[in-house]
Amino acid sequence: MSAKNKATPIWVAGCMSGTSLDGVDVALLHTDGETIFDFGDSYFRAYSKSEQALLRSQLGLWAASEAAVELIETAHSEALSQVQGFEMVGFHGQTFAHDPQGLGTYQAGDGGVLAQITGKPVVWDFRSNDVKMGGQGAPLAPFFHHACARYIKATEPVVFLNLGGVGNLTWVDPLIENPADTGALLAFDTGPANAPINDLMQTRLGKSYDENGDLAATGQVDAALLGQFMRHSYFLKMPPKSLDRNDFHDVLAQVAHLNDADAAATLTAMAAASVAQGMEHCPRPPARVLVCGGGSKNATLMAMIAAGVDCPVVPIETVGLDGDMLEAQAFAYLAMRVTRGLPTSCPTTTGVAAAIGGGRVSRG
Repeated sequence: MSAKNKATPIWVAGCMSGTSLDGVDVALLHTDGETIFDFGDSYFRAYSKSEQALLRSQLGLWAASEAAVELIETAHSEALSQVQGFEMVGFHGQTFAHDPQGLGTYQAGDGGVLAQITGKPVVWDFRSNDVKMGGQGAPLAPFFHHACARYIKATEPVVFLNLGGVGNLTWVDPLIENPADTGALLAFDTGPANAPINDLMQTRLGKSYDENGDLAATGQVDAALLGQFMRHSYFLKMPPKSLDRNDFHDVLAQVAHLNDADAAATLTAMAAASVAQGMEHCPRPPARVLVCGGGSKNATLMAMIAAGVDCPVVPIETVGLDGDMLEAQAFAYLAMRVTRGLPTSCPTTTGVAAAIGGGRVSRG
């Protein structure tokens, strides 16, 4: 279909398994790839501890084991079986390695397998074309964030902040109709978010995460380590820019000598400082920061971010959106754009030379 033609809105199931490795999100979105008309049912299929361990063992690899790929495809098919009424699937896959200036980007999982299981068209491999054309391949949710800003009828610039394993920020001017137009968007990864905290909790305490930031709240931030962290070369780069989940893995070694609470507090402060530094790149100050992802439920992290930012910092639920399912919804939206030949990234989101699309379509 020509990008100039209007499309009939359909229900699309978006799937996301993020770098936090907690499980698979599936969410339905009613869209024509430009406008959000409605949000539908959603489902979360958690990974067990043994499944998380398998996936964690694959991080940094450019070819996942057969067992890991089978787990990804099985978990996604199980999650998709819990929602009804969709006509198409957007399947992100599981990122195990991301090196856009080097080897590229790798999301494990075959959309063709899901197409066979569901009997529906599956759009997948969203990032490869962007990287091939010189972009970062990430973040890819900004075009959806732009649609969300218009859905909530925002009239001033707003920031969408996703705190997953890695943090990413999207600045949106909702008054510009086309997300690919100059000035509509700026997006980039801010720095590590939950990944180091989760890894610390798993390694030291056998827990998946610091619930509500309770452990960090009892600790003292090591100011020297925080200062050292903020001198990392990544923070000197101008956006767009992106990270692999393990790009800052060395911070765990840096806090190794600290007790559990102080280590958690310091890693949490690092995530918050990354966001504050990233906000300085916004073309104009936003009216508010809308936070989604697991980090939005970490009260200590949210308080630290709010202390470093000059506007309200609130969970995205305050504007009626579902922060837990936002990324899954984003890949439903992007799937529809791919089938219409509309761009899914542009120079100010991934650094690609021009607005381009991507993705592969496997027919059911």
